[in-house]
Parts: sequence; structure tokens; C-alpha cells
Amino acid sequence: MSVARAAAGPQTGPQPAPDGDSVPQRLLAAATRLFADRGYDRTSVQEIVEAAGVTKGALYHYFGSKDDLLHEVYGRVLRLQQERLDALAGSRAPVEERLREAAADVVVTTIENLDDTTIFFRSMHHLGPEKLAQVRAERRRYHERFRALVEEGQRAGVFTTATPADLVVDYHFGSVHHLGAWYRAEGRLSAQEVAGHLADLLMRALRP
Repeated sequence: MSVARAAAGPQTGPQPAPDGDSVPQRLLAAATRLFADRGYDRTSVQEIVEAAGVTKGALYHYFGSKDDLLHEVYGRVLRLQQERLDALAGSRAPVEERLREAAADVVVTTIENLDDTTIFFRSMHHLGPEKLAQVRAERRRYHERFRALVEEGQRAGVFTTATPADLVVDYHFGSVHHLGAWYRAEGRLSAQEVAGHLADLLMRALRP
């Protein structure tokens, strides 16, 4: 049985997007629900526009194609995480505090957007070569910023150098990317508690 509970309630199937949202928001909300419920490859453009309450012309105006929607589903989460990491890494706090906060933050933001991240990792192979390369470059930038914190602490003698920084980063993000496989609505730990445990595991692995 899972030990964690989801930040939001269980999905009940596709519902029309709220009328108060902008057209792009409505399309993204509808696509996210449908991709999570049915899978990217089994969801048609017609189903997305019907759920969003817009026309196909509106979809093609804002996104151009269905894989543009898939790209943006994950892209908006990655942009949020990059912004938060940049702010944490650039603060004046001790490096061990900055790294722990960053390690916890990526867990919380992943759980809070679990449909988006699960959809993407399950369906990213459907992206065209150009968009796939773009996403990989954006993810690499995030990982390199995170790795720089590990390296900073290693140079300062705060973290052990016994394990290469690249392996430390892969260790933590392997756990993050696996959240969609086991995190469920039922369970006793909040997103923040799961984040705290995983961040603590990382920090213990880096002790000199």
C-alpha cells in the first residue's frame, strides 16, 4: 500500500474546462485530463477541443499540433521548477541549506503536478526530434544547476567527494522521476513529508 497521498483528489474523468480560464489554459487543462485518463496516443484533437469547449482552429492557433500540447504540459512544470531552483541556488544561505531546499522543492512541485510529469515521461517519445531535443536541453540546464550546488559543497568540504556529483544528481532525480509509479491518493504522508524524507536521504549520502 502506498504511504503517500496525492495533493489533489482522484481524477474522475474528463470534464469541461472552466469557462473563466483563457483558451490556452482550457486547452491545456483538457489535454492534461484526457492524456492522464486515456493516454496521449489514444486521445484525439477532437476530444481535446470538445472537452475545452473551443474549436480546432483555436487549438491550432495557440499550439499548432497535439504534440505542442504535450510539450507544454511538461514545459510549464519545468519552467516553474527552474525558476524556483534559480532562486534557491542564488540565495545567500549556506550551501547545504540551499541544496536541501532545492532537493525537497523538486519533489513537492513534481507531486503537485504529478499528472503533467507522469504524462510526459510516459509519452515523451511521441514528440518530434526538435521538441524532444529542446526538452532535453531544458532538463539538462536544470540538472546542471542542481549539480553545481553539490559541486560547490564538495569544493567547500561540506559534502563528501567520494561520490561524483553527477551520480549524486542521478540518484536524487531517479527517485523524483519514479514518483508517478507509486504515489497514490491513499497514504499517510503529505507531499512535503515525502519531500523531506527524500531530501534527507540525499543529504545523508553527501555527509563527509
